[in-house]
Amino acid sequence: MLDQIHLLAAVTVLGVLEQAYFFLQVIYARRLFGISPPKISGPPEFERIFRAQVNSSEYFPIFLALLWQAGLFFHQGVAAALGLLYLYARYCYFMGYKASSSERLAPIYFSAGVLWILIAASALGILHSLLSHYMGLNILQLFTA
Repeated sequence: MLDQIHLLAAVTVLGVLEQAYFFLQVIYARRLFGISPPKISGPPEFERIFRAQVNSSEYFPIFLALLWQAGLFFHQGVAAALGLLYLYARYCYFMGYKASSSERLAPIYFSAGVLWILIAASALGILHSLLSHYMGLNILQLFTA
């Protein structure tokens, strides 16, 4: 079983480390701009960093659920590769938003596209599993016949 999830686990750990990096960036920005918790407003530079971190953490559970579903029901390698693309896009999003609010747009659209692909892979994998288990149908054979 572990050989079927090791790539997913590795991408998950990388994602957690990325989230930790984003959290640290907010801590450093708080110190730099003198903004103590629980305040969340300040100079635009701080607010962009804060929003980039919050937005990324809001999407992280969605990403994890889709990563694991796509990896378990569709294909581990495809899901892991898409996961790495998503994490890279989120890093670009964070760095772009940190620089300017307009520089966040291309990476956010790209990361959303990756999430949609993960949704499709998850849905196809789950559909295949359900049809195979309950109806004895192998949709992969139907497509190749």
